[in-house]
Amino acid sequence: MNPAPLTGEWTRSRIRRTATLTMIILLLAWSIDYVDRFAIGMALPSIGAEFGLTKTAQGLLVTTFAVVYLACQVPAGFLADRFGARKPMLVTLVLWSGFTALTGLAGTFGILLAMRALFGISQGCFPAASFKAVAERTTPDRRATVTGVMLAASGVGPGIAPLIVAPLIAAVGWRHTFLWLALGGALIGVLLWSLLPKPLPARLNAAAVGSAPPVTASRREVLRSPQLWKFAVLFCSLNMLAYGLITWVPSYLLEARHVSLAQTGLLAAIPMLVTVVTTILGGWLFDRFFAHRTRWFLASITTGTAVLLGLMTFASTTVEFTVYETCAIGLSGLSTMCVFGLPLRVLPPALTGTGMSVLNFGGQVAGASSPLLMGWLADTFSYTAAFGLLVVTTVLAAVFAFWVPQRPEHLRLGRQPDATGLGEGPVVATP
Repeated sequence: MNPAPLTGEWTRSRIRRTATLTMIILLLAWSIDYVDRFAIGMALPSIGAEFGLTKTAQGLLVTTFAVVYLACQVPAGFLADRFGARKPMLVTLVLWSGFTALTGLAGTFGILLAMRALFGISQGCFPAASFKAVAERTTPDRRATVTGVMLAASGVGPGIAPLIVAPLIAAVGWRHTFLWLALGGALIGVLLWSLLPKPLPARLNAAAVGSAPPVTASRREVLRSPQLWKFAVLFCSLNMLAYGLITWVPSYLLEARHVSLAQTGLLAAIPMLVTVVTTILGGWLFDRFFAHRTRWFLASITTGTAVLLGLMTFASTTVEFTVYETCAIGLSGLSTMCVFGLPLRVLPPALTGTGMSVLNFGGQVAGASSPLLMGWLADTFSYTAAFGLLVVTTVLAAVFAFWVPQRPEHLRLGRQPDATGLGEGPVVATP
């Protein structure tokens, strides 16, 4: 499908500016999202000491957030498609900043669990709205690049979180640290409301797949699409790595390697910051080279990541552990847009919230299970067993890479006879 000619006020330069400004604002919003979310990993040793918690109980703090975050994904997709991106993003950002502050005021472990659950509800409505914002404000051929920059926050947030949170905990304690983080979220909310540009006209941001004519698919058909759920399973296996390392590496360095809190913050930050570059690079590579050939690229990346995780698990020194961890999570960053790229090209903006909520649901299954499973393995066996779980799930991701569609035209959301009437052609969903 050829793009509509540009007329009126929507020049190519304005379209690029809209995409660029959207990309920057969403990068900032996702970064504070990740800082607030993963600050708990740096605070777990202090929280565990204050409340007398086992590692399994500490993992439950992360898992409680993740379970309710997971449950919100699909409803959040409906809300984003119903109300657009701007208002849901602002409301959720303000709410999660409030619950971040209340986390620091919790007087009992039960209240702390409740605050993490409410924090999860508020953050759980954000991803679908942000994917909706990208779809509304970019053209299909640039969505993977823009989304790659947005999702580079998965490195920016966890990367800067230890550098911010560790010194704050050392200086003012974990409780006051969460109060300061809440203030940062409120400031980002002001920027989002003030600067997020208006959406592109529908004729410019409509999805296009090859030369096939679009057909109608309902939200129910999108939710039931087996191929979207295959991407969700793939994202689940990949996301075990991110949640597992972010949650448990700080505790591992402090307890098993006897590294100071300040050094732990620095060592935990390095791998995350590397993923900033690799996630952005992965989005560009997808748009430029791999939109029609993702399987072998993805399988190679995940296989290499699994090998590096194995070397990390059995590293004999802290330096070796950090080097292998950095290489593993950095390489894994290249795979992010192999998961999101095809659906973002095929889904029209009207159904992006619903469709991407399916993918994010799969990723958050990992968020709900990885911290708790690794905490139990560390309690019952050792940190070696806990990190070994990540090797297994990353190998599974390499296998699942050959299960998902290879090209945009292979991602079907409904049914349409092809030109000969003998088969099914590619499908684009519309509301």
